[in-house]
Amino acid sequence: MQTFLVDENLRLDVKLAKILNQSRSQISLLIENNAVLVNDVVQNKNSFKLKQGDLITLKTLPQKELKTQYEVNFDVDVLFEDDDILVLNKPQNLVVHGASSVKEATLVDWLLAKKYTLSNLAGELRAGLVHRLDKETSGAIIIAKNNFSHQFLSEQLQDKSLGRIYLALIDLPLKEDKIILNKALARSMQNRIKKVALEERDLTSKMQAKEAKSAFINLALGKDVNLIAAKLFSGRTHQIRAHLASINRHILGDTLYGYKGNEACRVMLHAYYVYFKHPKTNETIFVKAPLMQDFKELLEKKLLIGEDNETISLKHLLGEFNSFI
Repeated sequence: MQTFLVDENLRLDVKLAKILNQSRSQISLLIENNAVLVNDVVQNKNSFKLKQGDLITLKTLPQKELKTQYEVNFDVDVLFEDDDILVLNKPQNLVVHGASSVKEATLVDWLLAKKYTLSNLAGELRAGLVHRLDKETSGAIIIAKNNFSHQFLSEQLQDKSLGRIYLALIDLPLKEDKIILNKALARSMQNRIKKVALEERDLTSKMQAKEAKSAFINLALGKDVNLIAAKLFSGRTHQIRAHLASINRHILGDTLYGYKGNEACRVMLHAYYVYFKHPKTNETIFVKAPLMQDFKELLEKKLLIGEDNETISLKHLLGEFNSFI
């Protein structure tokens, strides 16, 4: 069992979604399965109003034997593993978890095929997932092997001690070498799978916009390809892509968000580093996800930068971000 002391007056599902970094629909599954207690009483109403000082208890749901939905004919590199956590280097063009629209094997299917024991706080379709990556985005993704680790890591997402640094190849350099974008994201009214970044003055009460904050730095400039790094302070769907589009910058290959260049490639976005505190030792763990071959080749061809270049070292990237954040 896990317990949380309530520090603000919120709906039960809203509070748990914040704590566990899950959608409210995922939280509803926990509540419907009588896995949530408030002050030692099972609470099965999503809308239950919490008061400061209430104690939420999460019961551990029994582990079911989950089966893959589709044949798994690919492999994924393991970057870090112990009894509690797994960090993988997700290939591009791989969906992270299943949905009604997904008709192919996912990263979760791969985990199940490999017989990993996974946390179930996020439900069966998202077993083990602490955060997500878009289908075309490659790089580091953190998996929780048990519910204690999942909760511990989710809390770090909330307090920003879990860090994610991305590399992206874009069409135009940033106007400023270092920039922070703090723009809420809402679903596009023209395209339901697309997000739009909004200034505060553009928000209306009808929009289900979510706060989003990203930091960007120029790393290397070229004629038609530029390398930048991005650091997330929130983890919204398409956050980096939508934020860049809002300042008329586009990731190579990202036609959904307006890329019109000549490079025929997937969305050139890679989660290069993750760092987090270990749930048992509290030690900060840094994990690097080596670049995928397509990203590496384009980086070397257009900008003459190899993966051993100091420009993309952890020390340099952390130093650059820490200088203005």
